[in-house]
Amino acid sequence: MGNRFQVTDRFADGAQYIGGRLRAGTSGQEHSVIDPATGESVYTYALASTADVDEAVAAAKAAFPGWAGATPGERSDALHRFAAVLAERAEDFARVESLQCGKPLKLTTEFDVPGTVDNAAFFAGAARHLQGQSAAEYSGDHTSYIRREPIGVVGSIAPWNYPLQMAAWKILPAVAAGNTIVLKPAELTPLTSLMFAQAATDAGIPDGVINIVNGAGRTVGEHLVGHPDVVMTSFTGSTPVGKRVAEIATATVKRLHLELGGKAPFVVFDDADLEAAAHGAVAASLINSGQDCTAATRAYVQRPLFDAFVARVAELMETVRIGDPFAPTTDLGPLISHVHRDRVAGFVERARGYATVVTGGEAPGGDLKDGAYYRPTLITGAAQDSEVVQSEIFGPVLVALPFDSDDEGIRLANDTPYGLAASAWSRDVYRANRATREIKAGCVWVNDHIPIISEMPHGGTKASGYGKDMSAYSFEEYTQVKHVMYDNTAVAAKDWHRTIFGDR
Repeated sequence: MGNRFQVTDRFADGAQYIGGRLRAGTSGQEHSVIDPATGESVYTYALASTADVDEAVAAAKAAFPGWAGATPGERSDALHRFAAVLAERAEDFARVESLQCGKPLKLTTEFDVPGTVDNAAFFAGAARHLQGQSAAEYSGDHTSYIRREPIGVVGSIAPWNYPLQMAAWKILPAVAAGNTIVLKPAELTPLTSLMFAQAATDAGIPDGVINIVNGAGRTVGEHLVGHPDVVMTSFTGSTPVGKRVAEIATATVKRLHLELGGKAPFVVFDDADLEAAAHGAVAASLINSGQDCTAATRAYVQRPLFDAFVARVAELMETVRIGDPFAPTTDLGPLISHVHRDRVAGFVERARGYATVVTGGEAPGGDLKDGAYYRPTLITGAAQDSEVVQSEIFGPVLVALPFDSDDEGIRLANDTPYGLAASAWSRDVYRANRATREIKAGCVWVNDHIPIISEMPHGGTKASGYGKDMSAYSFEEYTQVKHVMYDNTAVAAKDWHRTIFGDR
């Protein structure tokens, strides 16, 4: 497997980005970035220590007054330049993302990188539109208005499944609102986050506004979340780790935004377009090798369509081309690591004891044997309370279950702890509208599953967390709403003073 991007020279100075420059971590420990398609190391770096976190937070704190004091127009101009730099470097970003994650190049080229550039362009415009309530005389004697102000230094943690897009989702709304940030990416996938920060500096965003620390979650991540100068934490990752982040953040009374796990239902009613639903299920369950918290994982299909749906999904899954992420014909790349591949395989092997593996359920051999590959997998016959239905597998595995009435389909869709995303498939607008009302999720698609846009929010409910990424709604996470009230009477003795002293 050739034609890979060489990263060692690019990051020769280290994998920490603090105060506008690359530097080496000081923990005394090293970590290797592994190409999951080959199992080979492509870059080894020194992990950050807690002292590196302290320096990054100090750099962000020092940069905050100047960046917060910039006009919305000045921040907007800087972010427009940033978007332009990202677009100019799109090919490099796509190749490095494919290298560290194993994503097919067509996915990084057509989805990850364009989405990131669009996010930057959106927040460049949104920086000039921090809205508050109109000024008015609500008490009769005073004028009230709302200021929306940046909150300070944000300490965020991003996952390994979409490292570039998650860096954008964490960084862009925070800095557009006037905050500064320290981001800790996953140790497995540090490279495009570093490139993102470098691009910001090259676009003229001041040193210290965006800082990156790459270190272990239990030391560096927890130190960042608990740091006394960090006023907010945004975390994307698993629900169990999110609970730990919440414990630390709560102890220091931080603002907290959590985007956690998902187990998205894919509800197909009996009047749905079967071909559209089958194609949608395959694409939505295999996107990013299934390593997507919004991926379709539970297909509930009304009984008249169930057998035909299973047959067509299995047929389509068998046409998916697995291979070298850098080959233009590859549809599905490897999972992030051999450890994670084995975890996914464990779910499927255990399911063989109580369900049917219709297709897939194995790692390919031959030229792909050294990579962390796993075939697209369809499972039927599992009970609603079984592990593969209730737990987040985070791999290319779809479980299909039948239902009878509409009531049952919606009930089953809601019957997990998660509530991040869902979809409903029907030609009946009233049926689909009911599903959008009653399915408990942060996003419900109708006759599609997966598309996201910068203008609309992303975030969940229940055990999938709270708060929003993207869109103007994300400013609710990254700004402080301040009420300002002016007296309009110029009277020394106000009427309400009698409640404390004197009479009317």
